[in-house]
Amino acid sequence: MKYITLFILSLIFWLLLTFKLTVPNIIVGTVASVICSLFFGRFFVTNVYKLLQPQRYFWFIVYLFVFIWECLKANLDVAYRVLHPAMPIRPGIVKVKTILKSDLAKMLLANSITMTPGTISVDIIDDNLYIHWIYIRSEDPEVYTGIITGAFEKYIKRIIE
Repeated sequence: MKYITLFILSLIFWLLLTFKLTVPNIIVGTVASVICSLFFGRFFVTNVYKLLQPQRYFWFIVYLFVFIWECLKANLDVAYRVLHPAMPIRPGIVKVKTILKSDLAKMLLANSITMTPGTISVDIIDDNLYIHWIYIRSEDPEVYTGIITGAFEKYIKRIIE
């Protein structure tokens, strides 16, 4: 079932990407989707029935708005630090414990953190993410975990797990 789901999603993505409904384009998209499904199907989500739950799509849309808002705030924060004459930075790597269990959810969280200016995900080991942060605001792990993952983690949990 997961191979079929990956094939359908790949074909839909191909058609949206090319935006042409011609016979050659559909044939190329079908072949590319079959190849993609055969090679990468084993890495696809194991419970594809989660993709049929509409509340996950609602939370994904909410997550997109939260992500855009957090990126805007982080951009302004980084711009402030770059333009400030004293350049107020306290860089360092922090260990953030996540409540997410699936590898896909952890990867989405790590990528969301990396795409937010001022932070870069360095590594994921078990339930811990190692994040390089441009300005460490607190030495308390609970405080900086809430600052870094608080906005993303609860929505990713509703979407993926």
